[in-house]
Amino acid sequence: MLDIDKLSVIYESSPLFANLSLTIKHHEIVALTGPSGSGKTTLLRCIAGLETVASGTIRLNDCDITKQPAHLRQIGMVFQDNQLFPHLTVAQNIAYSLKIKRTNKKITDQKVREVLSLVGLNHLIDRTVTNLSGGEAKRVAVARALIGEPQVLLLDEPLTGLDPTLHGRLLDDLSKLLRARGTTVLHVTHDHAEAVAIADKIFDLSQLIS
Repeated sequence: MLDIDKLSVIYESSPLFANLSLTIKHHEIVALTGPSGSGKTTLLRCIAGLETVASGTIRLNDCDITKQPAHLRQIGMVFQDNQLFPHLTVAQNIAYSLKIKRTNKKITDQKVREVLSLVGLNHLIDRTVTNLSGGEAKRVAVARALIGEPQVLLLDEPLTGLDPTLHGRLLDDLSKLLRARGTTVLHVTHDHAEAVAIADKIFDLSQLIS
Protein backbone atom coordinates (compact mmCIF):
# COMPACT_ATOMS: atom_id res chain seq x y z
CA MET A 1 0.00 0.00 0.00
CA LEU A 2 1.18 3.51 -0.82
CA ASP A 3 0.09 6.14 1.69
CA ILE A 4 0.73 9.85 1.12
CA ASP A 5 -0.16 12.00 4.11
CA LYS A 6 -0.39 15.80 4.15
CA LEU A 7 2.33 16.27 1.54
CA SER A 8 3.42 19.82 0.72
CA VAL A 9 5.80 20.95 -2.03
CA ILE A 10 7.36 24.37 -2.52
CA TYR A 11 8.24 25.53 -6.04
CA GLU A 12 10.12 28.81 -6.58
CA SER A 13 9.33 29.94 -3.01
CA SER A 14 5.57 29.33 -3.42
CA PRO A 15 3.48 26.28 -2.49
CA LEU A 16 2.76 24.09 -5.53
CA PHE A 17 0.35 22.08 -3.42
CA ALA A 18 -0.18 21.63 0.33
CA ASN A 19 -1.62 18.97 2.65
CA LEU A 20 -2.12 16.47 -0.18
CA SER A 21 -3.22 13.02 0.97
CA LEU A 22 -3.78 9.87 -1.08
CA THR A 23 -3.86 6.14 -0.36
CA ILE A 24 -3.42 3.47 -3.03
CA LYS A 25 -4.15 -0.09 -1.99
CA HIS A 26 -2.12 -3.13 -2.99
CA HIS A 27 -2.83 -4.15 -6.64
CA GLU A 28 -4.95 -1.00 -7.18
CA ILE A 29 -4.68 1.20 -10.27
CA VAL A 30 -5.41 4.86 -9.53
CA ALA A 31 -5.59 7.59 -12.17
CA LEU A 32 -4.76 11.20 -11.28
CA THR A 33 -6.09 14.04 -13.40
CA GLY A 34 -5.87 17.81 -13.20
CA PRO A 35 -4.88 20.85 -15.26
CA SER A 36 -1.35 21.38 -16.57
CA GLY A 37 0.91 22.97 -13.98
CA SER A 38 -1.12 21.73 -11.01
CA GLY A 39 1.68 19.47 -9.79
CA LYS A 40 0.75 15.99 -11.07
CA THR A 41 4.22 15.17 -12.40
CA THR A 42 5.86 16.75 -9.35
CA LEU A 43 3.82 14.46 -7.11
CA LEU A 44 5.07 11.42 -9.02
CA ARG A 45 8.65 12.67 -8.75
CA CYS A 46 8.23 13.15 -4.99
CA ILE A 47 6.96 9.57 -4.63
CA ALA A 48 9.87 8.30 -6.73
CA GLY A 49 12.39 10.25 -4.65
CA LEU A 50 13.35 12.67 -7.42
CA GLU A 51 11.97 15.79 -5.72
CA THR A 52 12.21 17.09 -2.15
CA VAL A 53 9.04 17.57 -0.13
CA ALA A 54 8.57 20.49 2.26
CA SER A 55 6.47 18.50 4.73
CA GLY A 56 4.31 15.40 5.04
CA THR A 57 5.11 11.71 4.70
CA ILE A 58 5.22 9.03 2.02
CA ARG A 59 4.83 5.48 3.30
CA LEU A 60 5.17 2.27 1.32
CA ASN A 61 3.81 -0.84 3.04
CA ASP A 62 4.02 0.95 6.42
CA CYS A 63 7.65 1.99 5.85
CA ASP A 64 8.42 5.73 5.81
CA ILE A 65 10.29 6.40 2.54
CA THR A 66 9.94 10.20 2.55
CA LYS A 67 13.70 10.77 2.82
CA GLN A 68 14.87 7.48 1.35
CA PRO A 69 17.10 7.64 -1.77
CA ALA A 70 15.30 6.93 -5.04
CA HIS A 71 17.23 3.73 -5.81
CA LEU A 72 16.11 2.15 -2.53
CA ARG A 73 12.38 2.85 -2.85
CA GLN A 74 11.33 -0.09 -5.07
CA ILE A 75 9.28 2.32 -7.16
CA GLY A 76 9.32 2.32 -10.95
CA MET A 77 8.48 5.30 -13.14
CA VAL A 78 7.64 5.71 -16.81
CA PHE A 79 8.26 9.27 -17.94
CA GLN A 80 6.20 11.16 -20.50
CA ASP A 81 9.19 11.42 -22.85
CA ASN A 82 10.37 7.82 -22.14
CA GLN A 83 13.93 8.99 -21.24
CA LEU A 84 15.59 6.09 -23.03
CA PHE A 85 19.35 6.16 -23.59
CA PRO A 86 19.83 6.72 -27.36
CA HIS A 87 23.28 5.10 -27.50
CA LEU A 88 22.08 1.80 -26.00
CA THR A 89 20.12 -1.10 -27.46
CA VAL A 90 16.65 -2.09 -26.30
CA ALA A 91 18.12 -4.82 -24.08
CA GLN A 92 20.75 -2.48 -22.62
CA ASN A 93 18.14 0.17 -21.82
CA ILE A 94 15.91 -2.31 -20.06
CA ALA A 95 18.80 -3.89 -18.14
CA TYR A 96 20.28 -0.58 -16.99
CA SER A 97 18.91 -0.60 -13.41
CA LEU A 98 20.06 -4.20 -12.90
CA LYS A 99 23.50 -3.33 -14.23
CA ILE A 100 23.78 -0.52 -11.68
CA LYS A 101 22.94 -3.05 -8.97
CA ARG A 102 25.57 -5.43 -10.42
CA THR A 103 23.02 -8.17 -10.93
CA ASN A 104 24.41 -11.42 -12.34
CA LYS A 105 24.48 -11.26 -16.17
CA LYS A 106 22.65 -14.55 -16.62
CA ILE A 107 19.83 -13.40 -14.35
CA THR A 108 19.76 -9.99 -16.04
CA ASP A 109 19.49 -11.51 -19.52
CA GLN A 110 16.67 -13.77 -18.34
CA LYS A 111 14.74 -10.88 -16.80
CA VAL A 112 15.21 -8.74 -19.94
CA ARG A 113 13.69 -11.50 -22.07
CA GLU A 114 10.83 -11.93 -19.60
CA VAL A 115 9.76 -8.28 -19.65
CA LEU A 116 10.26 -8.02 -23.41
CA SER A 117 7.89 -10.95 -23.76
CA LEU A 118 5.37 -9.16 -21.54
CA VAL A 119 5.36 -6.10 -23.80
CA GLY A 120 5.59 -8.12 -27.03
CA LEU A 121 8.99 -6.92 -28.22
CA ASN A 122 11.22 -10.02 -28.07
CA HIS A 123 12.18 -9.52 -31.71
CA LEU A 124 13.65 -6.07 -30.99
CA ILE A 125 16.04 -7.06 -28.23
CA ASP A 126 19.19 -5.94 -30.10
CA ARG A 127 17.74 -2.91 -31.88
CA THR A 128 18.96 0.58 -30.99
CA VAL A 129 16.22 2.71 -29.47
CA THR A 130 16.70 5.42 -32.09
CA ASN A 131 15.25 2.96 -34.62
CA LEU A 132 12.03 2.31 -32.70
CA SER A 133 8.55 3.58 -33.53
CA GLY A 134 6.76 5.74 -30.97
CA GLY A 135 4.70 2.81 -29.73
CA GLU A 136 7.72 0.53 -29.48
CA ALA A 137 9.63 3.13 -27.47
CA LYS A 138 6.70 3.42 -25.04
CA ARG A 139 6.71 -0.36 -24.56
CA VAL A 140 10.46 -0.39 -23.92
CA ALA A 141 10.03 2.33 -21.29
CA VAL A 142 7.36 0.25 -19.56
CA ALA A 143 9.56 -2.87 -19.71
CA ARG A 144 12.49 -0.94 -18.21
CA ALA A 145 10.28 0.18 -15.31
CA LEU A 146 8.94 -3.34 -14.70
CA ILE A 147 12.23 -5.25 -14.74
CA GLY A 148 13.07 -4.29 -11.18
CA GLU A 149 9.71 -5.67 -10.02
CA PRO A 150 8.68 -2.40 -8.34
CA GLN A 151 6.13 -2.42 -5.54
CA VAL A 152 4.55 0.66 -7.13
CA LEU A 153 4.63 1.81 -10.76
CA LEU A 154 4.24 5.52 -11.59
CA LEU A 155 3.05 6.41 -15.09
CA ASP A 156 3.45 10.04 -16.19
CA GLU A 157 1.17 10.39 -19.22
CA PRO A 158 2.96 7.44 -20.86
CA LEU A 159 0.79 7.39 -23.99
CA THR A 160 1.10 11.05 -24.93
CA GLY A 161 1.94 11.77 -28.57
CA LEU A 162 0.54 8.57 -30.07
CA ASP A 163 -2.07 8.56 -32.83
CA PRO A 164 -5.59 7.58 -31.66
CA THR A 165 -5.47 4.01 -33.02
CA LEU A 166 -2.10 3.20 -31.47
CA HIS A 167 -3.07 5.00 -28.26
CA GLY A 168 -6.16 2.82 -27.89
CA ARG A 169 -4.26 -0.40 -28.59
CA LEU A 170 -1.43 0.37 -26.17
CA LEU A 171 -3.86 1.51 -23.48
CA ASP A 172 -5.67 -1.81 -23.72
CA ASP A 173 -2.40 -3.78 -23.70
CA LEU A 174 -1.06 -1.79 -20.74
CA SER A 175 -4.25 -2.26 -18.73
CA LYS A 176 -4.22 -6.03 -19.30
CA LEU A 177 -0.51 -6.29 -18.47
CA LEU A 178 -0.74 -4.35 -15.22
CA ARG A 179 -3.79 -6.27 -14.03
CA ALA A 180 -2.27 -9.62 -14.94
CA ARG A 181 0.83 -8.77 -12.87
CA GLY A 182 -1.19 -7.27 -10.01
CA THR A 183 0.88 -4.09 -10.20
CA THR A 184 0.03 -1.18 -7.89
CA VAL A 185 -0.14 1.89 -10.14
CA LEU A 186 -0.52 5.67 -10.01
CA HIS A 187 -1.28 6.84 -13.55
CA VAL A 188 -1.20 10.55 -14.39
CA THR A 189 -3.21 11.66 -17.40
CA HIS A 190 -5.07 14.70 -18.73
CA ASP A 191 -7.36 12.36 -20.72
CA HIS A 192 -10.48 11.42 -18.70
CA ALA A 193 -11.42 8.62 -21.12
CA GLU A 194 -7.95 7.13 -20.66
CA ALA A 195 -8.36 7.32 -16.89
CA VAL A 196 -11.73 5.55 -17.05
CA ALA A 197 -10.29 2.81 -19.28
CA ILE A 198 -7.34 1.92 -17.05
CA ALA A 199 -8.13 2.86 -13.46
CA ASP A 200 -10.05 1.41 -10.52
CA LYS A 201 -10.34 4.91 -9.04
CA ILE A 202 -9.93 8.41 -10.47
CA PHE A 203 -8.97 11.52 -8.53
CA ASP A 204 -8.55 15.13 -9.57
CA LEU A 205 -5.48 16.60 -7.88
CA SER A 206 -7.63 19.33 -6.33
CA GLN A 207 -9.70 16.65 -4.51
CA LEU A 208 -6.63 15.48 -2.61
CA ILE A 209 -5.67 18.81 -1.08
CA SER A 210 -7.27 19.57 2.29
